[in-house]
Amino acid sequence: MEERLEKLRAKWDERHAAPEKPVHVAEVLSKNLHLLPATGDALELACGLGGNALALARAGLRVTAWDLSPVAIKQLNTAAGAEGLSLSAQVRDIESEAPAPASYDVIVASYFLDRSLIPGWIEALRPGGLIFFQTFSQTRLTSRGPNDPAFRLADNELLSLFSSLRLRFYREEGELGDVTKGSRDLAMLVGQKP
Repeated sequence: MEERLEKLRAKWDERHAAPEKPVHVAEVLSKNLHLLPATGDALELACGLGGNALALARAGLRVTAWDLSPVAIKQLNTAAGAEGLSLSAQVRDIESEAPAPASYDVIVASYFLDRSLIPGWIEALRPGGLIFFQTFSQTRLTSRGPNDPAFRLADNELLSLFSSLRLRFYREEGELGDVTKGSRDLAMLVGQKP
């Protein structure tokens, strides 16, 4: 297990060490910032360079961000400091360290899929809390994302994975309409804990 973890860490450290790598906010969050609470605690899981964490901090939330890559965490802390944002970016293995139950008002996860962890993420939401989730779907119209179908969502799979939550936003376009436009190859959801 440790060898696998070290290989993953090295892979992501190398990717995040690229100079001038752009930092993005996931579409599910950028299009739904208006749903965020005015205050509260937020967690970004598998944050990478932390585009979502930065957006949450700019929105006034107390933010914690976890990633396996020390390189990514260092860059996120530098970016937050340059903007004068207060956030806690930590090197954490989200596959073995679950967030505590009822500890967050907002959780964001994008481009990371381990179905077995989702019940723990839902449990980590406080009542009324929101999860913003986005990753690749198995309907593949571009070359983006993983090749292994196990790391891509089946049609409407997000609806079942988060069925215990109240649906606040859902988007999965598939092959409908003009496939050169829109949010292709993605599934995204905002759910609220009752």
